[in-house]
Amino acid sequence: MIEAKAVRIVGKGDVDALQLGSISVAEPGPSELLVRVAAAGLNRADTLQRKGFYPAPKGVIADVPGLEYAGVVERVGERVQDFAVGDPVMGIVGGGAMASHLVVHEREAVRVPSGMPLEEAAAIPEVFMTAYDAVFGQAGLRIGEVLLVHAVGSGVGTAALQLGLAAGARVFGTSRTEDKLTRCRALGLQHALLVKDKTFAKELGQGADVILDSVGAAYLGENINALATGGRIVVVGLLGGATGELPLGALLAKRGRVMGTVLRSRALEEKASLARAFTREVLPLFEQGKLKPIVDSVLPMSEIKTAHQRMEKNDSFGKIVLRW
Repeated sequence: MIEAKAVRIVGKGDVDALQLGSISVAEPGPSELLVRVAAAGLNRADTLQRKGFYPAPKGVIADVPGLEYAGVVERVGERVQDFAVGDPVMGIVGGGAMASHLVVHEREAVRVPSGMPLEEAAAIPEVFMTAYDAVFGQAGLRIGEVLLVHAVGSGVGTAALQLGLAAGARVFGTSRTEDKLTRCRALGLQHALLVKDKTFAKELGQGADVILDSVGAAYLGENINALATGGRIVVVGLLGGATGELPLGALLAKRGRVMGTVLRSRALEEKASLARAFTREVLPLFEQGKLKPIVDSVLPMSEIKTAHQRMEKNDSFGKIVLRW
């Protein structure tokens, strides 16, 4: 066993439930990697887990948050073929990424883009893999289609914006703050929509072919209004509520689809498949300079409480990263 430093969730509630402590990490199995974690990205799921609303999946450490990491391979199992000691890697996990050491299956790991600092790499996995899987894997965005990204200034939002543009889509983005839209215009956002009264459909003309929705119930009806014929809505978050009224008549008339997706609780094979596709199709775009992680701030892991408070104020643009 390896003694590792870790953020621990003690009880549940406000940020005082977060403490720095230690855990024991097992040696890597035959097909696993022991990663010395350099940095981990903060996600909404971490704040929800702290409050007791989003427990870790079965079999995942329950009191150490963190869904994404970047670090260096420290040990490898005897059957590992794709990675060696010293390789910089990143990836998504069901939990436990906010520890100084982490054991992952080699098929879930993704190599860090060449030359990229690990603190930047830690801002990639959860948001870019979520956006890539949702927009292309689930909703099947095609060249020339219209993509509407809600909360475009968020981590997933800025990732989806960049991926959509790289794929040749027309991208619309919503936000409740003009400052975030201004920053997204600098990333290439073509159509910025300031949303204050939950209306945005009329701004899309013929409608959106794909809507990436991290808001949920509050936008459900207007999303249907905003759909193009044959359009697809993929829900990745529920910040605006989990239960809403669905206008089925409009959905039928538009031959639309509404789907939900989550990465955290997927089986190993699904996560491995996503990691391989991401490595093949998306990783080169970082190395070519066509994509970049958007980092709001990098804080020491000792300031985990401050990081949670910043996220809950909705002041951040892009990812908040915690480093060891």
